[in-house]
Amino acid sequence: MKARTVRLWSLVHTWSSLVPTMFLLLLFVTGLPLIFHDEIDELLGYAPRPESSAGLPPAPVQRIADAALAADPGRVLQYISWDKDEPGLVTAITNSAANGKPDDATVRAFDAVRAKPLGLVGTGPMLIILKLHTDMFAGQAGKLFLGGMGLLLLVAIISGVVLYAPFTRRLRFATIRRHSSRRVRWLDWHNLLGVVTIMWALVVGATGVINTWAELMLNQWKTTELAQMVAAYGGKSAPSHLASLDDVVARARQAAPGMDIAFIAFPGTPFSSSHHFVAFMRGNTPLTSRLLKPVLLDGETAVVADSRELPFYLQALLLSQPLHFGDYGGMPLKLIWAALDVMTIIVIGSGVYLWFARRRRRSSVTSAMPVLCRQQE
Repeated sequence: MKARTVRLWSLVHTWSSLVPTMFLLLLFVTGLPLIFHDEIDELLGYAPRPESSAGLPPAPVQRIADAALAADPGRVLQYISWDKDEPGLVTAITNSAANGKPDDATVRAFDAVRAKPLGLVGTGPMLIILKLHTDMFAGQAGKLFLGGMGLLLLVAIISGVVLYAPFTRRLRFATIRRHSSRRVRWLDWHNLLGVVTIMWALVVGATGVINTWAELMLNQWKTTELAQMVAAYGGKSAPSHLASLDDVVARARQAAPGMDIAFIAFPGTPFSSSHHFVAFMRGNTPLTSRLLKPVLLDGETAVVADSRELPFYLQALLLSQPLHFGDYGGMPLKLIWAALDVMTIIVIGSGVYLWFARRRRRSSVTSAMPVLCRQQE
């Protein structure tokens, strides 16, 4: 590679790394505890668990909905969801209005068999960490900003790969020059850990960027696919009374045989129309359990109005979310994710150190030039 090309790639790598440095450190530092968010919530007592109910039939869904409304009088139900990993747990989300702001929602867990409230969900310190990680408490603008920082991370990774061969062509792989200066030793560690974490950082960076576009993708689905699904019912107003949730569940399962219900969106919520329920169904394999299929049901009669697959961009979003936090392989994968996260923090930190060390070195050389010139006169 020509020297001029190397200098150009070096500039790209330097500034695509430096500009988002503080935000990348925020993302990877907050991302570390989020890998173990379930375990931490359970340890701190913020993860309600149902009583043992082996062999007992689940309670009617309408009974759970009534219990949720009784627990939060004056509010309306937005969503009811079923925990994929804990069959005995049902979550109900209420708000001041069907289209109320997410920050105003109350999330409460219920025993799926006894319809008994188990406590609030998502109220512990992990919620603060999650908000910092996803949008820095700045809403959609914060998400898109962090998505931009994620794109710069991808540029930094790609440019680092391009530069790796020219800068290490005289060294064996994984060489640490222990007898050289501190700056050189850190450069070797920076290059080594960068190579070790490259694929992981690309996956986490790319899935993180996709996740920041979630709201935009949902709006696109609502204005295209969902609009087509409800087009024949465009003249219908909000339901005067809601159909029984037991009927909604039964007919949704008939419309999607072999699938389970992930969650039900009530009429008027961001995931439904003003007149319809939408039951989001999931498969029962490790992969298909991450993908959802919407079933549109009349809000008053529970009659199935339409059902179709989600578009590819929402499927990509659904697959990227658990991959981002290492939720596919249980604790072994989480430990690997955590180790790679720590390594990436070291790569970012060492990159900042190398930049400052290089500037100090150049400054020292520049300041020494006049002295050398006077000595030669």
